[in-house]
Amino acid sequence: MPWLLRGLRDGVVTTGWPARPDDYFDQFPVTPVPTGQPITDTAGMDAAELEALCPTGAINVAADTITLDRGRCIACGRCVTQRPDLFAWRPGSDVARAERDMLIADAAPAAPLPRLRADIAERTTMLRRSVHIRHVDAGSDGSDEWEVRALLNPVYDVHRLGIFFTASPRHADILLITGIGSPGMILPLARTRAAMPDPVVVIATGTDAVSGGLVGPGMGVARLLPVDVFVPGAPAPPFALLHGILLALGRLPRGDS
Repeated sequence: MPWLLRGLRDGVVTTGWPARPDDYFDQFPVTPVPTGQPITDTAGMDAAELEALCPTGAINVAADTITLDRGRCIACGRCVTQRPDLFAWRPGSDVARAERDMLIADAAPAAPLPRLRADIAERTTMLRRSVHIRHVDAGSDGSDEWEVRALLNPVYDVHRLGIFFTASPRHADILLITGIGSPGMILPLARTRAAMPDPVVVIATGTDAVSGGLVGPGMGVARLLPVDVFVPGAPAPPFALLHGILLALGRLPRGDS
């Protein structure tokens, strides 16, 4: 009976997002970004030393402008600690993007995001009520899997949105991939994708899946199959995952990125 008393004491803990705002969604810092301050005083650091602040090479300095590739960032915070004038944590879990280049801060997208949303939503019209996800670990360190599993707990409860996980690719509408895309997973990943009925949405989840991260620079799952949505983070937190899934389905609140 302790669980009953705990439930009565705590009340409803499930988030109302996206139907209602959630402070945790809005405030949780997933990745750092450049502050936009001009590089007038580098505190003795040249461009190469600023770029060397990032162990995965996510920072690029060109023509006195700093860009940061959130798809390569492992959220170690070293850049923010060393140069708080030039880098800061970006609040908000709305980090998923429909193109890889959109993860580079200050980079102009190849096409407007609303049109990309419409293109994906058109592909997935039949999936808008009950959606099933097949998750594949393609060489993760295990941290991403904890965040994916958290989507099923009472706080996030993706079932309330008609989103379910399935063990069979033949029943799946979304392929959610974590990990760098290690050689041993290339064939199983291809078989999983081939077994899924079209239309299929492919989501690369976490920095490892997006770019290879710290373990496998230059890797990532986009080299193995087309990816529709990229969700950065090391690991990507549950709200960021949920944001990526709803982005793919065209179910984000109006005005949300």
